[in-house]
Amino acid sequence: MTGPRAGAAPPPGARPPGLEVVEYTDPLCPWAWGSEPVFRRLRAALDGRVRWRRVFCILFDEDEDPAPDPAAETAWYARYVEGITAHTLAPRAERLSRVAASSWPASLVAKAAQRQGPEVAERVLRRLRESVFVLGVPADTAALALAAVRGVPGLDPGRLAADAGGAEVLGQVRADRAEARRPVAEVLSVRGGSPHPGTAKETDGGHRYALPTLLLRTSAGHRAVPGWRTFEECAAAVRELAPDLPVTGGRPSPERALERYRSLSEPDRPMLAEGPWPPPHAVRVETGNGPLWLHPEEAAVHPAVGRGIPAAP
Repeated sequence: MTGPRAGAAPPPGARPPGLEVVEYTDPLCPWAWGSEPVFRRLRAALDGRVRWRRVFCILFDEDEDPAPDPAAETAWYARYVEGITAHTLAPRAERLSRVAASSWPASLVAKAAQRQGPEVAERVLRRLRESVFVLGVPADTAALALAAVRGVPGLDPGRLAADAGGAEVLGQVRADRAEARRPVAEVLSVRGGSPHPGTAKETDGGHRYALPTLLLRTSAGHRAVPGWRTFEECAAAVRELAPDLPVTGGRPSPERALERYRSLSEPDRPMLAEGPWPPPHAVRVETGNGPLWLHPEEAAVHPAVGRGIPAAP
């Protein structure tokens, strides 16, 4: 089953109009973290043939009231994340230091990284996600977000800090936040057997896309694929809008997958690689829900391998 449908698909044999995939996400969202294997495979299958755009939705906003009992809130949220990872099989931190105070710093850094090319942007976003779901210290300040991505190959850290702190990137993330609060009508009520079907969340007197949500758009119509979905559901939505656009492709060896992605989880294995596991020379990092596998060059600069990141202020 795919997500809610709208618009008409192109007729069989017609040349598909340009396809845009909009990914509504947040660097610190546990369901978005768990969806990474599926989205990675979909991005690889569509590489170079669609426009893929990320919208950072600000899951943890700065105007929210602080918890009266931070320790109790952290314990509750750790159990919540544990329940989600039971479905997604994604890694989770053995110990969560606290609930994120804000999504703004990580979102600003992720948006700024896009200015340094798609490969850098992917690796920066992955590190930001790993800050909370591997290290247990959410990148919820500017210092922590910049520290979490230190050593990413090809990254210019000075430029990243300047761009993330600049007015232009701030305006872009503000626009993302506003866009996320204008969901298409189909996601206001979603049925299905998914543990996270993706019904839009009530917020700010209106609604926000549930995270993650994919919105696929062409001039012929759109398809929404909200919440926790399989690769087959995402691929089916692509085929409905662009039936002549292949959504297949062979999976590389684990060694080549690790070379490309630098960081792989156990759920990445069936999505992204085929062959003997773990990848040769991979560095194993233990988490509270299975290992994370790092390329040796990534392990040399990754905060999970002995280097650490600054303590929370």
